[in-house]
Amino acid sequence: MPVINELIRAEENGTISFGNYMLDVKSKAEDFEHDGDLYKVKTFKDITKLERNGMFVYESVPGTAVNDFSVSDTDVTFRVEGTEDAQITVQLEDDMEYEVFEDGVAVGGMVTNMSGKLSLSVELSEGKSVEVRIVRK
Repeated sequence: MPVINELIRAEENGTISFGNYMLDVKSKAEDFEHDGDLYKVKTFKDITKLERNGMFVYESVPGTAVNDFSVSDTDVTFRVEGTEDAQITVQLEDDMEYEVFEDGVAVGGMVTNMSGKLSLSVELSEGKSVEVRIVRK
């Protein structure tokens, strides 16, 4: 899974892909319209951040490339790649319990905080993507 050279793009399957962890300088793309929402992405080797309609959606430290990012009423799914292990934070529902899966393996249940943020660590190595699925219980 290569980095997203255009920083953010819509995929044929209705998802979005974003991020470029190979950049040495912060880069951003604003006002990307997808399904009636406006997205903004900031990305480079140290951080990747996605906002929808001015609100936080996703952040990784260090930077990552995310493919097929999809959010529904009950789950969030995406494939992520980077050069090293990443701390990922996603915006979900406030004070709700979720089950987290990495490459189809359950890694445990987690509860979001009062602001709805859920943080997880993903073991990454360049050239290999990890599929992440976060399902509301």
